[in-house]
Amino acid sequence: MGSLLSGLLVIAALIGVPIFIVILAAAALGFSFAEIDLMVLPIELYRITESQVLMALPMFALAGFLLSESKTADRLVRLSQAALGWMPGGMIIIALLTCAFFTMLTGGSGVTIVALGALLHPSLLKSGYKDKFSIGLITTSGSLGLLLPPAIPLILYGIIAQQMDIADVSISDLFVAGLVPAFLMILALYGYGLWANRDVKIPLVKFDRKEFFSALNDAKWELAIPVVILGGVFSGVLVISDAAAVTALYVLIIEVFVYREVSISRLPKVMKETMVMVGGIILILGVAMAFTNFLVDAQVPETLFDFIQKHIENKYTFLILLNIVLLLLGALLDIFAALVIMVPLILPVAMSYGIDPVHLGIIFVANMQIGYFTPPVGMNLFIASYRFKRSIHELYIATLPFMAVLLMVLFAITYIPTLSLFLIGK
Repeated sequence: MGSLLSGLLVIAALIGVPIFIVILAAAALGFSFAEIDLMVLPIELYRITESQVLMALPMFALAGFLLSESKTADRLVRLSQAALGWMPGGMIIIALLTCAFFTMLTGGSGVTIVALGALLHPSLLKSGYKDKFSIGLITTSGSLGLLLPPAIPLILYGIIAQQMDIADVSISDLFVAGLVPAFLMILALYGYGLWANRDVKIPLVKFDRKEFFSALNDAKWELAIPVVILGGVFSGVLVISDAAAVTALYVLIIEVFVYREVSISRLPKVMKETMVMVGGIILILGVAMAFTNFLVDAQVPETLFDFIQKHIENKYTFLILLNIVLLLLGALLDIFAALVIMVPLILPVAMSYGIDPVHLGIIFVANMQIGYFTPPVGMNLFIASYRFKRSIHELYIATLPFMAVLLMVLFAITYIPTLSLFLIGK
């Protein structure tokens, strides 16, 4: 009977039943079979509201939605061109940094492809880069900022880890730990871009001091956002939830009253869109915590660990399999759904192998980041196919070399934990 019900739940997920319903049904069935009062479900949903860090999610999300509604993308591209156009492969690093920074601010990789594609693709072609390379670069770069603060996936990972009460995971530690891996990915893609275009004569753009300072002045308010977040948190003046509220207020002021690109009449719609998205995340998170408690009561993590120990001798083999599973999940599931489903299962097992929970968070999000454009069903592949009006097969071919480069960086991030942990003193 249990196998039949499990099969039905899997089928329900595959045919498009909302993921929170599937998880809630699984938790309810699990508790029923264990003869545990189902009142535990609303109790778990309420318990998630006790998390102080949870308050950061809607505030950072609102800031991201407001920025995506403005002309932030145009200002970032202009500033990047003015500052870096003189470099060899200047447009490559411009595309990489602009996409990473925009994704960092908005929290959405698909949004980055849509918002920046119309600006960066013609600029890359005009600079002399081939169409296939340009499309592959933009599609791949769309998710680069997910490891940079205020990284919502890292915040969510931290919330789940804290709710499990088995690891001391600081959100600020996760923010710092993601910096070096994120910049390694950017540098690796830049290096590949230079090598791939080594036979193409790309004219350099002379540095124009006047244009640079004009572009810097236009974008100065948005450039201050990371300073507000990181400065407030690491100075000790603000905790993460405070920093999120200050950031949301700051972005609202600059976009509505300084740049005047988001009208006051537009604000209710933007807020509604934000809260619908955040509400979905919180609902999934709440039911996932209930399901996690069932798994713990049923000793599923212990059973999983015993099974893995019998078949996997050391943590390095475990990490290889973990990367494979997470890449597949990243292609099949939304990053938030993957986090709430897999972290409760993976975290206890990983810690039993001596893997630092902060390092695991970086590995998890880095895999999800690459999963966004992993064939055959990576979400960014379809977004880029729609945005650039190209077949999905063309997108596969265009992104595979970039994916190979990032997989090498992922290998380094996975097996050299110092890359993630040395900045936090571990």
